[in-house]
Amino acid sequence: MNIKNYLSIAVVIVLMNSCATKTNTVTKTEVTKTNAINVDAVLADAEKQLALQTAIAESQNKIPRTVTADGEMHWAHQNFDWTEGFFPGSQWFLYQATNNEIWKTRAEKSQALFEEHKFRKTNHDLGFVFNNSFGHGYELTGNEDFKAVMIEAAKSLSTRFNPTVGCIQSWDVDRGWQAERGWKYPVIIDNMMNLELLFKVSEFTGDPKYKEIAIAHANTTLKNHFRADNSSYHVVDYDPETGDVRFRHTAQGTAHESAWTRGQAWGLYGYALCYRYTKDPAYLDMAKKIASYIINQKNQKNGIPYWDYDAENIPNEPYDVSAACVTASALLELNTYTNDAYKADVERILTSLATDEFTAEIGTNHNFILKHSVGSIPHNAEIDVPLNYADYYYLEALLRYKEQYEK
Repeated sequence: MNIKNYLSIAVVIVLMNSCATKTNTVTKTEVTKTNAINVDAVLADAEKQLALQTAIAESQNKIPRTVTADGEMHWAHQNFDWTEGFFPGSQWFLYQATNNEIWKTRAEKSQALFEEHKFRKTNHDLGFVFNNSFGHGYELTGNEDFKAVMIEAAKSLSTRFNPTVGCIQSWDVDRGWQAERGWKYPVIIDNMMNLELLFKVSEFTGDPKYKEIAIAHANTTLKNHFRADNSSYHVVDYDPETGDVRFRHTAQGTAHESAWTRGQAWGLYGYALCYRYTKDPAYLDMAKKIASYIINQKNQKNGIPYWDYDAENIPNEPYDVSAACVTASALLELNTYTNDAYKADVERILTSLATDEFTAEIGTNHNFILKHSVGSIPHNAEIDVPLNYADYYYLEALLRYKEQYEK
């Protein structure tokens, strides 16, 4: 089926849903290109875009991930994909924004495609997958079945924790490109984002072991992942027998000693959420230090960074809009602990993202909201393309901004 057929299906389904469902959607469509962020307008256009994308996704029974180098839709891998939770998560955000039941139905349908992955013990990204989908759904609906899925996923994730190391292992090293690096127990900064699932499940169950694992991981990462300037390494490899650090490397940055941009955003977000659940001042202090590092970087344009702060050919390097979205959302959380210290920085990022340079015209870009993100340049993968997690954190940032400043 070609793209014209897809769009025809999309239009029909969207029109049918519009007729069948009483909507409570925002209606403004003009985005104000100033520092006064018109959140309702941006959300209205985002809803239109994702409604089109949802119609196509449902016709394929798949989850959109990105766009290939040839300009075709790249669907999430159906056997497991670390990004599979972001699309239903975005649908849950639109349910939150609009109170339109159709988005609840769509989100439930999307996340059901990967529910069985809750038993997978060979991947560390179960927090990304299940917290951002079933977890968000549980917060909005109170559906106990969603909570049960999260608990099972946390049980699976916790099997990857080694108390000698004090961290959850990221990648397995017995196959794939990871096996070629000489690593024994690699831990990536991204893993900070998987801890929220553990914090929540300890709250659900009253069992402290999940929270204890999350705290141990955060403390070990705090000790070993950061440089004197508060930038972070991407990968720290440990000896699983002794817990000693073997290597400090990169996998997705330009060099071992460079600051891979999205990695800095993961660290910022991760320590902000750790402070939320523990109120440990060390986590808040680390989050503020990372925020200062990011904000003071010269290698960005109006708050939108290039893919690595140390990339050699800046400004002739690809942007990573996904890093900007993660940063904006994290800074909004930090605002709640710092008397709005980062409001101007957030507004600079969100204003830039809302421009035509970074926001796709409705009906284009395979119906992803944002353009110009990067997956991994060293792997020659997902370069200057839309990414479903950029859209996810953008929507989260918009809703956080709306909650904080437009009550």
